[in-house]
Amino acid sequence: MKELNPYAKYLDGRPISAILAATPTAIGSRIAAIGPEKAATPPAPGKWSPAEIVCHLADCELAFAFRLRQTLAEDNHVIQPFDQEKWAATYPGIDAGQALAAFTALRQWNLLLIGTAMPNAANKPVLHPERGTMTFQTIIETMAGHDLNHLAQLQK
Repeated sequence: MKELNPYAKYLDGRPISAILAATPTAIGSRIAAIGPEKAATPPAPGKWSPAEIVCHLADCELAFAFRLRQTLAEDNHVIQPFDQEKWAATYPGIDAGQALAAFTALRQWNLLLIGTAMPNAANKPVLHPERGTMTFQTIIETMAGHDLNHLAQLQK
């Protein structure tokens, strides 16, 4: 069994809500500093370009949106894992700005849901087939750690 939140090690002590709210701006700042040409260029063979990382973040935000809503709506929901490499096959040629716009819109929508649901839903359980029983709170913490992991990649 994998750990419940493989991104917990990236959490930096700030409130989870602050990390989640700050991520779109942080991504935008990093992408602006990288520039459009470098954003489209992978740093090494087999690695995602900065633009592809932002595409991945947008896709994950979509997956997290569904997971959060299913957790609230259903008892004993089982999360559907996905193969991020297969999803990433569609990323080449997508501009980082387009991906950031999608991520930002989805994140704002998810923050509204989280703000409405918390703290009452924090302990609502959900089953991840690879990680075990998680809670609504664990999903939110996973989102924040995932953000920080990829922000660190963009910083490099």
